[in-house]
Amino acid sequence: MIIRFKRLPNNPDLPLPSRATPGAAGYDVASADPHFVLMPGQRWLVRTGIAMELPDDVECQVRPRSGLALRHGITLPNTPATIDPDYRGELKVILWNAGTEPVPIPRGMRIAQLVFARFLALEIQETDALESTGRGEGGFGSTGA
Repeated sequence: MIIRFKRLPNNPDLPLPSRATPGAAGYDVASADPHFVLMPGQRWLVRTGIAMELPDDVECQVRPRSGLALRHGITLPNTPATIDPDYRGELKVILWNAGTEPVPIPRGMRIAQLVFARFLALEIQETDALESTGRGEGGFGSTGA
């Protein structure tokens, strides 16, 4: 399966998303914005300078990078974000500094990871009754600790 990426004018030079190791599920994506500092509590919409073409049954999930989260408190407030297969605009990532210190974000810094997943487009149907199960309506801890 192939995911096609298009470089946009603000990214003539940064690497396309790639896996850090052969066993990695996520493809690292970099900031195409000029250097900025993300202050504690601040959110910033970061441009990547790429657009993509996904197969019809594939979504792209945008997830935080664990090292940035651990060391600096940098995460994504809408994780995982979903990029739909019919979207053709620039991939942008919302970064949030949940830490206590300002964090410099230089151009080219790996800011997030992309995970691709197939999905089903199911038919939605209204009903007056649902089949019963042993669990029933139990939720939020109803199956144990």
